[in-house]
Amino acid sequence: MNLQTQIPLTKQKHNQINYQSKLLLLGSCFSENIGNILNYYKFQSKQNPFGILFHPKAIENLITKTLNKEEYTDKDIFFHNERWHSFEAHSSLSTSDKDELLNNLNSLIQQTFQQLRNATHLIITLGTAWVYREITSDILVANCHKIPQKKFSKELLTVEEISESMKAINSLVKSINKNITIIYTVSPVRHLKDGFIENQRSKAHLLSAIHQVVEPRNNFYYFPSYEIMMDELRDYRFYNEDMIHPNKTAINYIWEKFKEVWITEKSNQTMQEIETIQRGLNHKPFNPSSEAHQSFLKKLQQKKETLLQAFPFINF
Repeated sequence: MNLQTQIPLTKQKHNQINYQSKLLLLGSCFSENIGNILNYYKFQSKQNPFGILFHPKAIENLITKTLNKEEYTDKDIFFHNERWHSFEAHSSLSTSDKDELLNNLNSLIQQTFQQLRNATHLIITLGTAWVYREITSDILVANCHKIPQKKFSKELLTVEEISESMKAINSLVKSINKNITIIYTVSPVRHLKDGFIENQRSKAHLLSAIHQVVEPRNNFYYFPSYEIMMDELRDYRFYNEDMIHPNKTAINYIWEKFKEVWITEKSNQTMQEIETIQRGLNHKPFNPSSEAHQSFLKKLQQKKETLLQAFPFINF
């Protein structure tokens, strides 16, 4: 008896991810979830240098600014609730010191440019089609930083607007890295603050737009994170207590599906070796000075050294 419907997935034949791949992940908080797993397994990956970005226009703006190497100045930041912020970055980057924020933002522009130019894979997770426009400046913001909502107008990006934004992203990135593989996915996190119906409209717009630009012959792909959550994991036991975010079980499940499609078979063995080392590093002995534990540590160190000979960039 089959008690679950399965999303049909096929192993990717070209441009698979291995330990020589260089990955950059941008987008919603789900990109952080997958990025954290990639980091755990010591892939060469970076995620969200400007913090979580929920909608495609914010990602397009970041990439445009990065490729133009635009410099942040006083006019690009503002003071609110005793901290300096940028409408183009997540609040995790906000600081109490103006110069520190500007230095950090400009340094990240340079770092992100290098990451985009050197990446083999760019993974973009879109979270919502709803955007907020600051009324005074008439600009779409990446983050409202808890400024009163009356200062913004709320808009739903059309399918055409999202599609054009994604085409711009693809073109911009390819202009400095013609061989890069771009993987799009839609976050399974439900944005219920926008409303239940509004969330479904938003996801529908994102999905429709993505499938207008997915083009495997040009290395633009789609991975169905949203569909796996909505169909294979259609039960609240796969959500956190907020009933909105996927829990650890769901994240790991979707990761396993992603691994089946995108990670090379050879890399699976390396992942198992890293998993053994990671568990060993997290092991808490009853008696740290015992002979048995010292022997355990010695064997663990040998495993690390053997792995580092093959992958010197790995750092535990």
